[in-house]
Amino acid sequence: MTDRTEFAVRLVILLAIGIMAGAAAFTHVHDLSVAHGQPDWIGWANAVAVELMAIYLGLELRARRRAGRPVGLVGSLLVAFALLSLAVQVAEAEPSVWGWTMAAVPSLAFLALVKVVLSNTPATPPTPEPDQPQADWYEVPEQVTTEPEPERPAEPVPPAVISAPVLPPRGVVQPNRPHVVGIIR
Repeated sequence: MTDRTEFAVRLVILLAIGIMAGAAAFTHVHDLSVAHGQPDWIGWANAVAVELMAIYLGLELRARRRAGRPVGLVGSLLVAFALLSLAVQVAEAEPSVWGWTMAAVPSLAFLALVKVVLSNTPATPPTPEPDQPQADWYEVPEQVTTEPEPERPAEPVPPAVISAPVLPPRGVVQPNRPHVVGIIR
C-alpha cells in the first residue's frame, strides 16, 4: 500500500467516525436540551456550541503549543467541553452499564481520533542557538607602540597610592565591557 493510499484510507476512516460520532453527539445534545424545556432551535444551538467548541479548543491547543504559548486555560476548557459532551451522551442512554457504555462509544472514539490527529504535529527544525560572544571581548587589547620607550628609573610610590583598586559604583558598567549577563570565562 502506498503512502498516498494509506493517507486516503485513514482520512476516510477519520471522516466516517467523525461524521457518525458528530451526528450522535449533536442529536443527543439537541434531544436533551429539548427534553429539558428548550425550544428546538436552541437545542441545535446548544449542540453546535458544545460539539464544535471541543473541536475548536483542540485546534487552539495545538496552535498554542506550536507557538510556545501557555495552554493551561485552553486545555482545561477542552476537558470541560469533552466531559460535557460525554455526560450528555450518557444522560440520553438507557440507565444501565451497557447503555451508558454504548452511548459513550461515539464520543470517546471521536475524542480519541481528535487526540491522535492533533498530537501528530509536524517536525520543526530546532531553533538556532543565539550567537556566542566573541572570545576577544574578554581579553585586554594589546598596546601597540611604534618605538620603544626609554627605560626610566623606578620612582618610589608613596604608600597611600598603593591601596585597593578603585572600582566603579555598583550598577555602573564599564564602557569597554560587553553587556552580557551569565557568561563566565
